[in-house]
Amino acid sequence: MDKNQLGVQYMQEGNWEEAAKAFNDAIEQNPTDPVAYINFGNVLSAVGDDEKAIKFYQRAIEIDENAAAAYYSIGNVLFSHDLFAEAKHSFEQAMKKGLDSSDTYFMLGLTLLQLDQGKLALPYLQRSVELNENDAEARFQYGLCLAQNELIDEAIIQLEKCIELDPDHSDAYYNLGVSYAFKEDQTQALAMFNKALDIQPDHLLAGHGKKLIEQNF
Repeated sequence: MDKNQLGVQYMQEGNWEEAAKAFNDAIEQNPTDPVAYINFGNVLSAVGDDEKAIKFYQRAIEIDENAAAAYYSIGNVLFSHDLFAEAKHSFEQAMKKGLDSSDTYFMLGLTLLQLDQGKLALPYLQRSVELNENDAEARFQYGLCLAQNELIDEAIIQLEKCIELDPDHSDAYYNLGVSYAFKEDQTQALAMFNKALDIQPDHLLAGHGKKLIEQNF
């Protein structure tokens, strides 16, 4: 097993110190391998040293300007610091460099949502779901985005698929309740709010939704 593979294995085990050593060895063995710099950056980001992580990602890009994963990783760091416009640029760069993954589309879609560009976010979230049909969170965010764009029937389909994948997703049940309330199906809305509260009894929004429905019954 080469040092990069060994480091990834340590990362998967949560052994950051050994992972860092393995990636450091990989860089020493091959200083022009961008993958080792990206991997080392991912370790640094995982332990909270984002500033240093970005330097490693940038070094990977200096070595190979088409290192798409480096742009993606920079985007994640920027997103985590609420630098959404900059994150958007990084995710777009990752796509231009060929990173055609569900995660890239998902993160670009989420970033556009944060920038209040819901209509632009829709196709990216849709593509994310197409590339990974079993990602419950992608389904949820796509459903939310559809609902925000008043595509309620389509939103319900995605939210229902989300709870098929993750039956304990209380926020998906809550948003299904809101969607059914919007369609004036009070019985279904109440059932969804109750389900959200069964899973998460302190779900304030679901509790409020339930109260409103019961007052109008």
